[in-house]
Amino acid sequence: MKQAWQQYLKIIQQVVKPALGCTEPIAAAYAAAVAARALGCEPERLAVVVSDNLYKNSMGVYVPGTGRIGLAIAAAAGAIGGKADAGLEVLAAITPEQVARAQALIDEGAVLVSRTEAPEFIYCRVTVSGHDEQGEEHSAEVTLCGGHTRIVEQRRDGEVTFAADPTQSGATGAICDGVDISIAAIHEFATQVEFEQIRFILQASELNGRLSDEGMSNPYGLEIGRTMQQNIQAGLIGEDVMNRIVMRTAAASDARMGGASLPAMSNFGSGNQGIAATIPVVVIAERYGASEEQLARALIMSHLGAIYIKSHYPPLSAFCGNTVTSAAAAMAMVYLAGGSFEQSCHAIQNVLSDSAGMVCDGAKASCAMKVSTSSSAAVRGFLMALNSHSVSGQGIVAGNVEQTIRNVGQMVKDGMAATDSTIIDIMSA
Repeated sequence: MKQAWQQYLKIIQQVVKPALGCTEPIAAAYAAAVAARALGCEPERLAVVVSDNLYKNSMGVYVPGTGRIGLAIAAAAGAIGGKADAGLEVLAAITPEQVARAQALIDEGAVLVSRTEAPEFIYCRVTVSGHDEQGEEHSAEVTLCGGHTRIVEQRRDGEVTFAADPTQSGATGAICDGVDISIAAIHEFATQVEFEQIRFILQASELNGRLSDEGMSNPYGLEIGRTMQQNIQAGLIGEDVMNRIVMRTAAASDARMGGASLPAMSNFGSGNQGIAATIPVVVIAERYGASEEQLARALIMSHLGAIYIKSHYPPLSAFCGNTVTSAAAAMAMVYLAGGSFEQSCHAIQNVLSDSAGMVCDGAKASCAMKVSTSSSAAVRGFLMALNSHSVSGQGIVAGNVEQTIRNVGQMVKDGMAATDSTIIDIMSA
């Protein structure tokens, strides 16, 4: 296998993985669980310090298994009942009794949450303290930086017990640094690599499909998927390809943001973006009668394409990442429909032109609306591309897809920092 292909597989396996709940509060739950394990006694107090962006994405989203919103319950639940070895599924086995104990800590004022200026967009430091059986007080501290589960330092009773190698970045945003990768290389890899090497990506269809079924079957969040189904049954809209994609994708996001105790297959630290990279592709695969192998190749194209585009800007920002994820999904749809590589590039250009103005104002139930918006843009961009229609040389969309991707990165990094600060100020007022 080509060396670059081995790198692509490593990238996908690093950042396309199951996550239970929105990854920002779950990062705090994970840090708290690791700290509580190191503490070695019942946690009595917690101090949670996070970056502005992690704070923003935790303010309005339900924490799975708790029925509650926010960083305080996420960290407290992680400390009381989280499984430190479970990564982003840290709260998968949380019990009602443990949730009650976590809430009791919050009610006692023993869980403090604050914001800080941080070296990375993803930053979380959790300190837990308590008394052992001899009555001696102990503390344990865990710091995450640059990734939702990337521990850079651990302390117990003030002494450093672990420190990451400072020469190894490891940050999510740097994951494509030094890798020979492009949209053309991704397309070649996805269509030519041996099927057995990428079969694992089919788990994305399974996990995110279950979330979609859950969102269609039960009331979560804004019930966008269920509302569309009701309107289809009422004859107000038809169940065409676009509406089915939007309905099924939104339903998965409804369930995820509404606290369903089912994991999503995430992409680049986002469950919603994992959903947006998966469900539309699965629906198109069903429409064209694609084989299991063709679906796997399309999902690789979608997920790796999304990772590549998002590597051009910070992992948390004022830019809604579902836009570029849906652009990559549109590329994969073209493949499933038998379109050319050139048409796949057209699809990316079309989607980025359509919805690149969508901002991120934190994780919450209405994220399902943004997922549905970007997914509908993916279908439009895909259909235009099949007819060889493409936006080119207009606005931030350049004459070729690689320059367009760089333009998006520049817009987010250089142009949206003030937007991000303003959004956070508004939300925190």
